[in-house]
Amino acid sequence: MSDTYEPPEVWEWDQESGGKFASINRPIAGPTHDRNLPVGNHPFQLYSLATPNGVKATVMLEELLAEGHAGAEYDAWLIDISEGDQFGSGFVEVNPNSKIPALLDRSGESPIRVFESGAILLHLAEKFQAFLGTDRPEMLSWLMWQMGSAPYLGGGFGHFYAYAPEKYEYPINRFAMETKRQLDVLDRNLAEREFLAGDTYTIADIANWAWYGQLALGRLYDAGTFLQVDSYANVQRWAKQIDARPAVQRGRMVNRTFGAPEMQLHERHDASDFDTRTQDKIGDAAE
Repeated sequence: MSDTYEPPEVWEWDQESGGKFASINRPIAGPTHDRNLPVGNHPFQLYSLATPNGVKATVMLEELLAEGHAGAEYDAWLIDISEGDQFGSGFVEVNPNSKIPALLDRSGESPIRVFESGAILLHLAEKFQAFLGTDRPEMLSWLMWQMGSAPYLGGGFGHFYAYAPEKYEYPINRFAMETKRQLDVLDRNLAEREFLAGDTYTIADIANWAWYGQLALGRLYDAGTFLQVDSYANVQRWAKQIDARPAVQRGRMVNRTFGAPEMQLHERHDASDFDTRTQDKIGDAAE
């Protein structure tokens, strides 16, 4: 990329370009290798990693369990995207788009695959009639807003600010502007209500908190100062309120492979794992 760059008549894939994640990016779909997915004993089998999208699913499952929905018990299996686990044949069968999270609902007669984090949230909310709120159209609007907006934050701002091989002023400015506009959208809405869709905590809050709440709390891209996240007072209040929920704290830990060892629960198969299977307790034994 330079001031003199001219796109070729026909684009061709350069495997050497792409920055930090170049080794796992490619312009085609489908599996690269055969690998069956493990299956545990619980009704729900989650295959994921604790990215913001992955956190949505684990927070939702932990919230359901906290509300007493015993049928929401789950096994969470680690998908290491840096190693290309998402391109294994078993994972591609669950999610043809090769992105985490992916869910197998085995609670019925036949397994049901659910992919895309928003679809997983909605599937679980409808199945257990929980966290849907009292204003369904408003809740759905904020859920879909997040699904459409977050790529500007993650694939746009996050990529060029944190992961691109070089810093370029134009894309960073372009996506920083859009990210701040989105934070302002949320801040203005939250000035008038406790949660995004009203006075009730819903899957719209879970979805948006995983991205914008964690951004406001300084957990994404080390960009808090750059984006002046502290200036969005209503987003800060909302983000901290959700962050204090025990189920959210547990959900953040599941399939996490980075950060403090006590916050890393690589796989989750029982509620007791939070007390006995984090990396500070088992260390290299988890590998």
